[in-house]
Amino acid sequence: MAVILITGGARSGKSKRAEKRARSFPDQPFYIATAEALDAEMQERIATHRARRGTDWIEREVPLDLVQALVATDGGGARLVDCLTLWLSNLMHAERDWEHEVTELAGALPRLRSPVVLVTNEVGLDIVPDNALARSFRDAAGIMNQIIADVADEVEFVVAGLPMKLK
Repeated sequence: MAVILITGGARSGKSKRAEKRARSFPDQPFYIATAEALDAEMQERIATHRARRGTDWIEREVPLDLVQALVATDGGGARLVDCLTLWLSNLMHAERDWEHEVTELAGALPRLRSPVVLVTNEVGLDIVPDNALARSFRDAAGIMNQIIADVADEVEFVVAGLPMKLK
């Protein structure tokens, strides 16, 4: 079983890279989407991703209960989780204990039988945000990425569509 973390900035090509990695494993892959289509712009983003992927994925929409979804889909094809930073945002918005949830995810990943490819955003390479909420999210994302990278078998950083192997 492989746990692969793919990180990068916005529009870096990380989702396309993750799709390619998930498809490289046998059996039909699962696409576990953490985004919610709460406005027209997000609906368009989701439609664009779906059109690019095609119909050969088993889709699950999981804005919050990620560990449960990974356990429920274990034993089949690879699972692509897109993305951890949206999941983190959902957890924070729902006022759930994100540190506990991330720790639970990190503990569950090594016990899963089927491959997992996780997409996350690298949000710490820019200027320091000007408000407390944005700083809190940026800090939480950095901590989450470190925790998941620690348990991942492989970590890639994607820049301009090009993957760089970090681990």
